[in-house]
Amino acid sequence: MAFQLARRVQRVRPSPTMAVTARAEALRAAGRDVISLSAGEPDFDTPEHISEAAITAIRAGATHYTAPTGTASLRAAIAAKLHRDNGLEYAPAEIIVGTGAKQCLYNLAAALLDAGDEAVIQAPYWVSYPDIVRLVDGVPEIVETDEHSRFRLTPETLEAALTDRTRLVFLNSPANPTGVVYTRDELAALGTVLRRYPEVVVASDDIYEPIRWNDGPFANIVNACPELRERTVVINGVSKAYAMTGWRIGYAAGPEPLIAAMAKVQSQSTSCPSSVSQAAAQAALEGGSECIEPMRQAFRERHDLLVERLNALPGIRCRPADGTFYLFADARRLIRELEGVRDDRALAEWLLEKTGVAVVPGSAFGLPGRIRVSFATSAENLATAMERMAQALAEAGVR
Repeated sequence: MAFQLARRVQRVRPSPTMAVTARAEALRAAGRDVISLSAGEPDFDTPEHISEAAITAIRAGATHYTAPTGTASLRAAIAAKLHRDNGLEYAPAEIIVGTGAKQCLYNLAAALLDAGDEAVIQAPYWVSYPDIVRLVDGVPEIVETDEHSRFRLTPETLEAALTDRTRLVFLNSPANPTGVVYTRDELAALGTVLRRYPEVVVASDDIYEPIRWNDGPFANIVNACPELRERTVVINGVSKAYAMTGWRIGYAAGPEPLIAAMAKVQSQSTSCPSSVSQAAAQAALEGGSECIEPMRQAFRERHDLLVERLNALPGIRCRPADGTFYLFADARRLIRELEGVRDDRALAEWLLEKTGVAVVPGSAFGLPGRIRVSFATSAENLATAMERMAQALAEAGVR
């Protein structure tokens, strides 16, 4: 039977990063030796005290529905975290817990955007931003950045993108896929522009906050421009920092009317996040950052290794990142010189077939000619992957 699907669904692509990961897994299941440098999740286990908190919650019978906004105790822990780590004050009514930060972003778009409303998204972008906007019949307004702008929005490029239909601006720092971190001064400069557009809401996606090695303390747009607090939604979670991707807990903090609207969306979709996962997330936020530091240090060491090895490959240039566990490498010269490869998608397929190394093409993030390489895997896997790529390129005659 042929179904007439909703136009909004037909406009949306499946997640490209998940597609690459699934392709790598299928090859691995077929017996291929595949090294996946595509996945956006830490390769560490969830710290033991967090898992034990979940087990304790199960044994205590905390296995029922919670409020759509999350348990009161977890929202209190989030408020304490935002005060302690970020110097931000939010009341419980200004906080919502979602099934991952992605759901919080979707809830925000659904609560805010009407058909035809525009959302400004910097490219390269996290793959889901444009499609989240399309799913609620909004219009993604893509602002391209590149190596020359250090993959950052500037006041000029932001100003040029804003119109009387703009309702939402996405800011992601540290950023996926580039690993770029905005400085407080850079955010303040963007805030100067945003002050002139009082109808625009800012989504500050801080999910990679602790995974950084740039100088200075972390800052988001509210830290840099406190006057924008009443139209900013700060979004974060436990997935990346605490190696809890499968637990699916994210959260948002912002003005109470907008959080209430997001809660209405959530109450009619997923009802509430998992009660057991919420107990684990509370333990993570209340347990301090000691368990994060070894992971952060490992990511930094892998980053340094991978930057050196990628830049040693012919046809590839890679800027160091400020954080996250990704590098966004310029492969345009390699694509020109590699016979039979026309674009970054074909390059990713060539690498997977010839070397068993899975990367994500830059076009998935809105900037073709690049590849995103994840270092959320062991240093040994990274070294092996680079050796395979170097050998394959040499055999292909690329110098």
